[in-house]
Amino acid sequence: MADIPIVPVSGVEASPDLLARYMRAGVLSLGAMPPLSLYVHLPWCLKKCPYCDFNSHEQRGGVPETRYLDALRADLEATLPFIWGRRVHSIFIGGGTPSLFSPASIDQLITDIRARLPLEPGCEITLEANPGTFERDRFRGYRAAGVTRLSVGVQSFNDEKLRAIGRVHDADQAKAAVEEARDAFDTFNIDLMYALPGQTPDELRADLRQALAYSPPHLSIYHLTIEPNTFFAKHPPQVPDDDTAFDMLDIITEQAAAAGLERYEVSAFARPGHRCVHNLNYWQFGDYLGIGAGAHSKLSFPHRVVRQTRFRDPAKYMDQALVGAAITQDEEVPRDQLPFEFMLNALRLKEGFELARFTERTGLPLSVLRRALAEAEQRQWITRDLQWLQPTPQGFDFLNDLQSLFLP
Repeated sequence: MADIPIVPVSGVEASPDLLARYMRAGVLSLGAMPPLSLYVHLPWCLKKCPYCDFNSHEQRGGVPETRYLDALRADLEATLPFIWGRRVHSIFIGGGTPSLFSPASIDQLITDIRARLPLEPGCEITLEANPGTFERDRFRGYRAAGVTRLSVGVQSFNDEKLRAIGRVHDADQAKAAVEEARDAFDTFNIDLMYALPGQTPDELRADLRQALAYSPPHLSIYHLTIEPNTFFAKHPPQVPDDDTAFDMLDIITEQAAAAGLERYEVSAFARPGHRCVHNLNYWQFGDYLGIGAGAHSKLSFPHRVVRQTRFRDPAKYMDQALVGAAITQDEEVPRDQLPFEFMLNALRLKEGFELARFTERTGLPLSVLRRALAEAEQRQWITRDLQWLQPTPQGFDFLNDLQSLFLP
């Protein structure tokens, strides 16, 4: 690997000092590497939602699409030596609100990626879209650009609840966007939220009935949480109590199952053949390269797992990426933290995971889990045999407590 020539397409290359950290002796074979995904962050949105703690920025004076695409291209080229020879299994274009970018810009982005990275045949390419940026035939333009999966951020079909969480669209726009997504894509996802301010179980049932009426191949539904450094953290709304939220989750799982959607992850439901490949790779502790403002990467190298972060501010990111210096933080995950990092993801999967995957993805023996696994079994939060580990229904209900058993 150290002898592979680095030939950037446009003359942008990574720092030699940075490269030297990953090119020391003892390289794993490419066949031993975890699957690799690509995440692309487009950080602008029409309006910052009061619950959102993502790196998103309200657009003022338009989105600099051309310059940002140039920065993404330079960022990717500078990073190529870290992933040399590896194929990309999935691409996720998230935000922010990626659907603020025109279909022509998304076409250019996907073209730039294809020119620089080998993609697996049938590579899943997901784009997040919000109804507030919806225009007729816009979604068809994304499909023509190469997007294979659309995720529509509906959150609710109730106008009152949409206003309560600061969304820029109304129920009619949400319905129109989902109908267009259904017509344009074989696989699409509806994003909903529950335990919204003032929401009752009957209002949740109405949201679910409306969502399921479109026969979505995939449904993601998230509990509204009050995150630090958000508007809601400073001005918390009145939300359903924990008991009501648990009852709501029971309603969700029952109605989704009745509609033919299988719960395969804590917040994800899908029909056969429509699970999100990209998110599954996260949950199975695969690798991902993140490009764009504030994007995170998790990459495996010989005897180490590394996390990287890009500059958060879009203007700063563009300036730095265009000179091959987009990475602001680059650090190895300490070995004693790898068990928690792995379990934080893998235990979200209802089916659990093969025990051998822990060693494959972390390089650590299963013996480091012995004490935590024994306690999880004693509390009846997991079941396991010599090959497989799975959270129990009770473990799913107390997932945060289960995951915390693996903290160093």
